[in-house]
Amino acid sequence: MPERPFLEREILRYYEAGQEAGRLDIPFCRWEKTRTLDLLTRFLPPPPALVLDIGGAAGAYAFPLAEMGYIVDLVDPVPLHIEQAKQLVATVQRAPRTVQIGDARAIPADTGAADAVLLFGPLYHLTGADDRLQAIREAHRVLRSGGVLLAVVISRFASALDGIGRGLIRDSDFVPIVEQDLKTGQHRNETGNLDYFTTAYFHHPDELKSELLNGGFPAPRLCAVEGPLWTVPEFTASEEQQRLMTIVRALENEPTLIGASAHIMGIGTRP
Repeated sequence: MPERPFLEREILRYYEAGQEAGRLDIPFCRWEKTRTLDLLTRFLPPPPALVLDIGGAAGAYAFPLAEMGYIVDLVDPVPLHIEQAKQLVATVQRAPRTVQIGDARAIPADTGAADAVLLFGPLYHLTGADDRLQAIREAHRVLRSGGVLLAVVISRFASALDGIGRGLIRDSDFVPIVEQDLKTGQHRNETGNLDYFTTAYFHHPDELKSELLNGGFPAPRLCAVEGPLWTVPEFTASEEQQRLMTIVRALENEPTLIGASAHIMGIGTRP
């Protein structure tokens, strides 16, 4: 039997273009990074806990967590991301403990070894429900009792809101993508425009909660990552950012608004 690929070919091609390493530093995505780091500092166990960053790309969060004193093992299925992370390791004082290619459905770690697992990417590039459940169960396996899973998905409504916010719906090729996303959650981009992302699954918030429950995490908590602010222009003043952070924290668990966030974080604890 041939070996199962880590990623579908079109997803690998998308990431091998190299844009992911710096994506979170562009103005449109900075709020995503700011809010994700905010949630990590609030919900991770304190350092020097062992964090498995599964699907962590070139280390956008693995390196800041290592700087905070966490022991971090970075795993990603894209060879370019691993090469970029290894290059960065040589330039910093505190780096992830290990950097390796791997699959979220077969996490390279011992049972019960980790204090926390991050799934920031696998649940939207594993487009089949069985594969996503397998990744969640793998996270459950490698966590110790009391360990925490932080899993991020893309909202079912992200492309519709992005289309409205950036005027992408003016493109007649983008409209069918939105319609399909809203109908099935199966995001496909056959336009060749990298701005329209790649093959993915976009979750309804209720689906994420159900998947975490089925994966062995009772009473999971959902948090909007960016909240409704991701479609507005960049804000730079630190005072403004603090005010916005206060508002988004107040809204992050509001069920009627969670789907308006581009990304949703599910947080579960292994019993």
